[in-house]
Order: sequence, then C-alpha cells, then structure tokens
Amino acid sequence: MKSFFTTLIVLFIAFSPLQAQITLPKLIGDGMILQRDAEVTVWGWAPADSDITVDFLDTRYEATASESGKWRVVMKDLPHGGPYRMTIAGGETIVIDDILVGDVWVAGGQSNMEMPMHLTLPLYGEDIALADYPRIRYFRVPHAYDFDEPHTDLSGGAWQHISPEGVSEVSAVAFFFARHLYELHNVPVGVIDNSMGGSPAEAWMSEEALKSFPVHYEEALRFRDADLVEDIRQSDRRRISAWHRASVDNDAGYGNPEQPWHADDLDVSDWQTMEVPGYWADEDLGPVNGVVWFRKEFDVPASMAGKEVALEVGRVVDADSTFINGVFVGNITYQYPPRWYQIPEGVLREGTNNITVRAVNTQGRGGFVEDKPYELRSMRDTIDLKGEWRYKPGVIMEPLESETFIRWKPLGLYNAMVAPLLDYRIKGVIWYQGESNTGRPQEYADLFPAMIADWRAGWDQGALPFLYVQLANYMEADDRPQDSNWARLREAQLQALSVPNTAMAGAIDVGEWNDIHPLNKKDVGDRLALAARKVAFGEEGLVYSGPVFSGMERQGSKLKLSFEHVGSGLVARGDDRLRHFAIAGDDGAFVWADAEISGDHVVVWSDEVPDPVAVRYAWADNPDSANLYNREGLPAAPFRTDDW
Repeated sequence: MKSFFTTLIVLFIAFSPLQAQITLPKLIGDGMILQRDAEVTVWGWAPADSDITVDFLDTRYEATASESGKWRVVMKDLPHGGPYRMTIAGGETIVIDDILVGDVWVAGGQSNMEMPMHLTLPLYGEDIALADYPRIRYFRVPHAYDFDEPHTDLSGGAWQHISPEGVSEVSAVAFFFARHLYELHNVPVGVIDNSMGGSPAEAWMSEEALKSFPVHYEEALRFRDADLVEDIRQSDRRRISAWHRASVDNDAGYGNPEQPWHADDLDVSDWQTMEVPGYWADEDLGPVNGVVWFRKEFDVPASMAGKEVALEVGRVVDADSTFINGVFVGNITYQYPPRWYQIPEGVLREGTNNITVRAVNTQGRGGFVEDKPYELRSMRDTIDLKGEWRYKPGVIMEPLESETFIRWKPLGLYNAMVAPLLDYRIKGVIWYQGESNTGRPQEYADLFPAMIADWRAGWDQGALPFLYVQLANYMEADDRPQDSNWARLREAQLQALSVPNTAMAGAIDVGEWNDIHPLNKKDVGDRLALAARKVAFGEEGLVYSGPVFSGMERQGSKLKLSFEHVGSGLVARGDDRLRHFAIAGDDGAFVWADAEISGDHVVVWSDEVPDPVAVRYAWADNPDSANLYNREGLPAAPFRTDDW
C-alpha cells in the first residue's frame, strides 16, 4: 500500500500543472507595445518539449519548448492599434491585457538620457500636469551589471502609461521624443529606457565587441573575479562609511546637542562671511574638504509668514542639509540635483528668519554653484537669498577617494541591461551619452561606431536606426580660441554619421555652463524625433539636421566653407554677424575670425592671418556665442578643418 501511494505521488508531481509552468520575460506583460509592420517575437520559458499556444488578433501561433526550456513564436506585420489581449497556454493559461501595436524605441545612454521629468520642473511644469497619453508606454530597465554572462531576463520592470501621476519619473528626453512622434503619427509609441548615469560607452558593449579594445576587454575579464569585486565593494563601503561617520562624529556643529549650529537662536556673529553663491576655496578658509556650515538671516513679509513656501538652494557641492529657523526642510546627498525644498506651514514668521545649510564636500572645491537660483518663492513674493552669508567649518577632513563604480566597468551593463532586450523587436535606438568618455575622445571615434555595430548585431535587424545627441555646451566659456576634449568628442560623434542609418541631434545651444545636466530636454527630444522621421520613417523633404561642414576652398586671404543640411538657408541667429569662428595659418595659432554668410557658404578671414589654412567653429567646451543655424532653427555642428 505504501508503495502504491508513493507511485501516485510521483505521478502527481510528474503531471502536475506546476511542471508545465510558463515563465515570461519582464518585457512581455500587461500594457506592452509590440512593433508594427515587422517580424515580432514573443517568447518565454517552459519545461522542455512543452507545447505552447499563443492567441493574438484572431491568430493562433504554436511552439514547442526546446531542451533549454525556451520557446518562441513569430508574428508578422501587425497593424498598429489596440488595446488587444493575448492568451498564452501550455499546461496553464496566461492572459496579457492592454497590448498596443505601434513603434518601440530603446532610449540608451547616461544621465542626460536618464534625467527624469521632475528635475525639469521649472521649464516643463505644464507639460507634466498635462501628460495624459495612454497610448505612449514606458518601460524602465532596472539598473544591474554582470561581467560573467549575458542575462536572459531583466530583474524587474513593467510597462506604464504616460500620465500626470507617473510622468515625473520618466526620462525627459524620451518623453518629448515619444510625444512628438505620437502627436505626428497618431500611432502608439513605446520607449524602453535603458540608461544609467555616469556610464561610459564600453560598459554597454558585448564581450565580442570589446575584444577589439584590449584595455577594456582585459578590465572586463578582471572583474569576473567575484572575490575581487566583493573585496572592492566592501573596501569602498567601509572607507566611505567611515569618512561620513567621522564627518558627523567630529562635526563641531553637532558638538553641543542642546544648541546645534542649525538652532534657531544661535549667535553666529563670530562666524566669517562670504558671498553665496561661491566656493570657500576662494575665501580665507581655502581649498579644504569636510563640513562647512552656512547661515543667513532674511526678512519675511506678513503675506508669506506661516505659509508653505518653495525654497530653492541652487546646487551645493557636494551634499547639503538645509534648515529654516532650526527646522529641517530637506537634503540632497550628491552635487548634481537642484535643491528644491518645501518649507512647511508654520515655520516662517513675519520679520527676521534664518536659513542654515550644512554643506559636506568630499573632494575638490566645495560651495554653492554660481548662476543658479537661491530664493524663497510664494505665489506673491520672492526673497533673494544671494549675497553675504556667514560660515564656519564644522570639521576639516582629508579628501575622500572616489568610489570604484564597478557598475560602469566594461561589459557589465551590456550583459545585464542590453542582452535581455535583444529578442524584443524595436523600431530603433535613441542615445545620449559621451560625457564619461571625454577624457578619451580619440578612442571614442572607434568605440562609438563599434558599439552601434554591436547593438545592431545583437538585435539582428540590419541597419537598425541609431539616433544620438551630440554633447551640449558645458563649463565656463573661454575668451580665447582653445583646444578641448569636449570638442574632440563632439568631433568623434560627428564622424559617426558615416555609419549608415544614423543621425545626430545637435545640442550645442541647449547647455548650461554650470550644469552638466541642462534642463532643456524638449529641444533634444524634438530634434531626435526629427531625425527619426527621416532615418526611420523616410519622410521626404524634411530638414532634420543643422548645417554640417562638408568642404573648404581657399580664396586669397579668405576661406570659403561649404555645408550640408543648409535647409532653406544659413542664418546668424540672434545677431547680425557670425561668432565663434577661429582661423589659423601654418603655425597652428588660432585667432578669432570674421565670418559672413554668402549664399549656402560661410566665408572666414582675419587680418591677423594673411595666409589661412584652417578654420574651427564652436571648438570649445562651451562655445556659448556660436550662432550658425539653418532657417529651420537647427544649430550647425561644431567642426574643424585641421587635424592638429
């Protein structure tokens, strides 16, 4: 009898529905968008030899799971529309609802692609409030890395509708790109956001592609050592935690718990003074690291007293904790995000108030970034907080060595964040990256095209449209012609246009000198959409690019430049003369040049250079005065005619 029941249990387990359980990748789920007018793969996993059926749009597709358990069906030429339902069966039944068919894009790169809508609030508050687009869908790929092998699935993620409630966390570039195409075509648009702040191009490349770049390939192999990775993680964690713990334990501002330096009634008359915004390295304190406390008194009118009020503390290098009248109102732990805080009701009083900022700086120049807003705002009043503040160091410390950032090492992001996407049919890629490669611009000229080829090989969709953003203007402008790694990386991006089915969106006019993350993401998204309309959709007669240098002719003491993509004509935007052209003779010494538009050409000269041989345009970290455009409003790409 015991043997009989044992046999029954074994048979029950063998034929239980649990043994025929179907697993779907994270991308295949409710709310997904499938690519129209193409061969679309739907796949998953089940026990070997399981028979699977997929019912979609009145058609049944059949598959059998392989020995490894993977099954797939291919659907062809799906018309755009929806919402639809899909049923997948094979021992169990899975129903997927709210499916749309349209155009699917992968949005890749680093922080300027990742930057969410809520960080662009000063420019796009109305766009956020009105962002009700149920037929635009967004999938955020979770951050992960792996140096050992390509992943078959993502660690998480789900499709979401674009709505006022959820759009705040959506990539701003991706949102404006998708909205442009949706409003133009009235076809559903899906975006798979596959970006990570700080990531260099080599982190997004496969092992096979990296073999052409031995330094990166060797580093990828080095990080396959799990013990090494764990040792680095723990070492970083201990070192960073110890530094921050010491910055609190030894901070004189916390030395008296009864009256910390953010206390409302603190006497700071013996503190030194400095102008905010600014950096304490430029003051008597000098270029030290650690914790410095800042404090300022300001007057509040009766109309603002007691009310909830917006506070903007520009940007602080690196971290801040901010208090109003001794009440904590917010903190940011790293330097890049803007400090937008809400002062609760009942905190502000009529008359004299105070703000205290505990600034923590781990390395480099600590302080308050210039040319940013520092103010309180209500519907009626604005209080400017710039000017003289008092400051006092809480603790001076040795600089903190940077984190190793294992996640940015070569290969890791490809394996964990790209490989799981490769079976999902897409229309193309939009890409905003390069800041993390500016230290090696010559390498990028080879690395970037290799990455494009690598992704195209992975998706196996031929010359998959690949549209990318040229780096924006950034850092302080220089009053002299200069060389620049940022300019050289832009040149590498320009050269990548030689790769078929690519296009470049210019951003040389949307940057901010003091912020690597400029707020203007609408122009970037719209310009990428223009590129998509040409490269991916074949729209005829469309001006989708700014002027691109194509040739030079010597005319006596002048140089005549030719351009592609002049559109309906060249213009000097916002001025009666062209700016940021430089010219040089054989000695390679560039000087600012005169330049004028002559039809579809630009003529450049300088009385200082009677025998010119070379021209550079917008060749700088931040060529903020560059103003050559076509009449369609697209900026000319920076260029040089020399190879010095």
